[in-house]
Amino acid sequence: MKKILFIFGLLCILTSCADLVDDLNQDPNNPTTAPYSLILTGAELGNVVLQTGEATRKAGIFAGQYTGLDRNHLLYTTYNVSASNFNAEWNNVYVDAVINTRVAEQTAIEAGIEGVTIGILQTVRAMAFGTATSFWGDIPFDEAGIPEIESPAFESQETVYNKIQSLLDEAIVNLASGTGVPALGSDIHFDGDPAAWTEVAYSLKARYYLQAKDYAAAYAAAQNGISRPANSLLSPHGTSASDANLTYQFFEIAVRGADLVTSDFMASLVDSDGVRSPDFTNYRGNAKTDETARYDYLFRVNGTGIQPNTVNGLGAADEPGAMITYQENLLILAEAGFRTAGFSTGLNHLNEFRAYMASGGYMRNPNTADLRYDAYESNDFESGNIENPDGISPEDALLREILEERYVTLFGTLESFSDTRRTYTESTVRVPVQPNSGSELPQRLLYPQSEIDRNPRTPSPIPGFFEPTPVNQ
Repeated sequence: MKKILFIFGLLCILTSCADLVDDLNQDPNNPTTAPYSLILTGAELGNVVLQTGEATRKAGIFAGQYTGLDRNHLLYTTYNVSASNFNAEWNNVYVDAVINTRVAEQTAIEAGIEGVTIGILQTVRAMAFGTATSFWGDIPFDEAGIPEIESPAFESQETVYNKIQSLLDEAIVNLASGTGVPALGSDIHFDGDPAAWTEVAYSLKARYYLQAKDYAAAYAAAQNGISRPANSLLSPHGTSASDANLTYQFFEIAVRGADLVTSDFMASLVDSDGVRSPDFTNYRGNAKTDETARYDYLFRVNGTGIQPNTVNGLGAADEPGAMITYQENLLILAEAGFRTAGFSTGLNHLNEFRAYMASGGYMRNPNTADLRYDAYESNDFESGNIENPDGISPEDALLREILEERYVTLFGTLESFSDTRRTYTESTVRVPVQPNSGSELPQRLLYPQSEIDRNPRTPSPIPGFFEPTPVNQ
């Protein structure tokens, strides 16, 4: 793993980003130097590309939410993947985020800036590592991003998750110091607000405990997590070609709309129009739920098919991209609370989420006439009632509803792919995503060819595409 410092000066259009990441590791000997504030911005922008860019479309295909029609996206849909298909994601993690945060941290300390700035950088680095271990399982951690180490050691997924938790604990301590706030404007998310970053760190702890199936710890962490929508970690965007939402850039600027559509399964879950819906039997609405406004926010129908709404919805040019959010934290509370504290706790948190949605939730200017998310009662999950038409246990019916809500709410993020793998063996309650080809769902990204070629410590034999990562075995 050869390394250079790479700073994103601005969000680039996807075609340019693809060209950049192809050659990121070509000159390991002459790292660029810059003030810590610029490198902090670069690390955050690199993490934006990792969390909201092309990786979300690949993950969405593997989670059954997108269908590829042409070029590489068609190959991803048929699971005809190779190691080189994932070079960019590995570089997004290790070059754009990990290396930049390490260099920014060192540069800040040399400038006498510690405390809050270091806590922000540690949180960003933990998020990148969390994405990496979710994707690949065993990954480099301690030795990653250190220029003197050409071939960093891979560490077990369990070890990495534990070290991520420790890194976030360190970040929380630094954020609480009250000193070392970064230079004005260098933190693109919260402009150095330690309270907001602390909530993000706790929500990330909850996310990674959930991925590792430590539900009690996930529930405890989420109770200190993102407490209001304004503290969600979002990618900021404008309306110009260079800083637009990355979904908008893919479908509108890079003109790749012919490559990809929303899957029929995903669209049918929220399409209340029985004529338009690909399969109206999948619609999750009922006497207490109307998903019309959410469908309109998420999707639009055009000549290619059902695609993200790039006009005034999820993929609009200036729509912030979800990285970790208030709504995700609410649903971690619902699932982890159910799994650890029981039915009533899970239902109460689910209804907290539904109350948020009833007020418009994360949707952009929804039509209030098309919003309905009434509170559920325990009786709704009894056999034969609106949330249990097939007669499973009330407990399974509630968990199924929470997992389905996560699947819909987290559309366009990386977490649906995490969930489909984490719950794969829970056949009664898992979202019933069907393989596009064969009989198995994807379980990981392949280790990238760039790392296989350069790092002799890459795991051997190399795990296959359908081999679960250790936490999901």
